Amino acid sequence: MENASTPLKETTRKGAKWLFITGIILIATNLRAPLTSVGALIAAIRDDLDISNTLAGSITTLPLLAFALLSPFAPKIAKKIGMEWTIFFALVVLIAGIVLRSSFGTAALFGGTVIIGIAIAMGNVLLPGFIKMNFPLKIGIMTGMYAIFMNIFGALGSGLSVPISSIQGWGWQGSLVIWAALTFLSLLVWIPQLRKPENPVKTTSTPVQGKTSLLRSSLAWHITLFMGLQSLMFYTLITWLPAILQSQGFSSNAAGWMLFLMQFSLIPITFIVPVIAERMESQKTLSLITAIFFIIGVSLLMAGIKPLLFVAVILIGIAGGSAFSLSMMFFTLRTSDGQQAAEMSGMAQSLGYLLAAVGPVLLGGTA
Repeated sequence: MENASTPLKETTRKGAKWLFITGIILIATNLRAPLTSVGALIAAIRDDLDISNTLAGSITTLPLLAFALLSPFAPKIAKKIGMEWTIFFALVVLIAGIVLRSSFGTAALFGGTVIIGIAIAMGNVLLPGFIKMNFPLKIGIMTGMYAIFMNIFGALGSGLSVPISSIQGWGWQGSLVIWAALTFLSLLVWIPQLRKPENPVKTTSTPVQGKTSLLRSSLAWHITLFMGLQSLMFYTLITWLPAILQSQGFSSNAAGWMLFLMQFSLIPITFIVPVIAERMESQKTLSLITAIFFIIGVSLLMAGIKPLLFVAVILIGIAGGSAFSLSMMFFTLRTSDGQQAAEMSGMAQSLGYLLAAVGPVLLGGTA
């Protein structure tokens, strides 16, 4: 009987492992789609609610401010109640925010947006540390995997927003609220993880400067600045790329699909870069190439030469995918354990997103 039960136990263990990985992937699908789905609908939301461009830009800025304010607290909450429970409550809050955002007009739009930002901030901060704790020997592959699904659904959020809103009776509200179904599915798949005992912290040999406060670490500040600049680029373009393209002669539907193209082009990069970065002693070369792609892409976009806009959007997407993946890898490669990775992630995302929050509002104010 003991021998007969061994294969059953092994099968059960493998099933639980794949359910765990599926849960991580599903959580990743919720970290961008509720935000990227707004960009292509900005003009419709602005006109329907009769708000200014600056106020419309803050629809993207508010979640970034929530990221900035909540990110330092995510590791502390997770340390008290466990990462699994923290992520569970974040999914519950995310559902509430998505539903509220589409419910009662301007006040609900902005209130729900803030709640969405609070929920996503938890997932953004905790996933790198969670991966380091549970997959210390497969950080690159797991980071690439969750980044791919996060960006696939981020791209779908951009591309499907206008078509869904065009369905009779749906409008922009229906187009935004539909993402609550994905979050609910993620919540159901995650529930089995709540029965697991808290994972012990696994240590590795990679350092941030000992037990020194992250605020006194030059490396931590470099990672934070890198995180902030890439977020500034991404969220500014997520908000205003469709409007920029519409001013250059694209229809709203075509502009939405161009935003989809930008995010679709970063998908393979988000898997390739973590795998390469994990094998390199220094990631400076990757960082430099990323910056060059950003500069060329944005320059072509601003030039407004229509045949080159497709190239511009693809280059920006490649740069964005590389920059994001490098940011996530820095949290894990430059820290010694899962808790420190979460704390590094919290600091970088807090101050980094505070910098990123400036972009959409400033560009909206000059439009």
